[in-house]
Amino acid sequence: MKKLLFILILITSFSSCKSSKSVNKKHKVVVEKSDAKPLFKADNIIDYAKKFEGVRYKYGGTTKKGMDCSGLIYTSFKSQAIPLPRTTKDLAITGNWIDLKEVKKGDLLFFATKKNSRKVNHVGIVTSSQVGRVKFIHATTSNGVITSELSERYWYFAFVQARRVL
Repeated sequence: MKKLLFILILITSFSSCKSSKSVNKKHKVVVEKSDAKPLFKADNIIDYAKKFEGVRYKYGGTTKKGMDCSGLIYTSFKSQAIPLPRTTKDLAITGNWIDLKEVKKGDLLFFATKKNSRKVNHVGIVTSSQVGRVKFIHATTSNGVITSELSERYWYFAFVQARRVL
């Protein structure tokens, strides 16, 4: 009887330890792969976009000689081998719509900057996101490539949607 009880306890303890370890290993690997890769790519995309800070605005531009807003997104994502459409109109229907409260680095913000219009015509890349404080890099007609905050009155009222492509 003691032998049977000992064997039963031994089998139970080995089987429970073994299964919980494998579940934990699987869980850790999945979490690391799904979270780390997009964040790493987002950092690289943002770093690349920041190389264009101060570059003047040029409609259709994608180089240091001149850059437009969708050109900045197209070029920055292309640097990480992520193909995206070239125009703001096409970018605005790419990826998944996300709530503004959920934005993180690498997400795209879309704006309607024409008076009395909600038609998207401007885009930027989120560079940092904290509660109530979202920063994004974009190419403006007046100041070229700059980083702005969504809380600025102009951008706050022009905001239309956020999308995730990573």
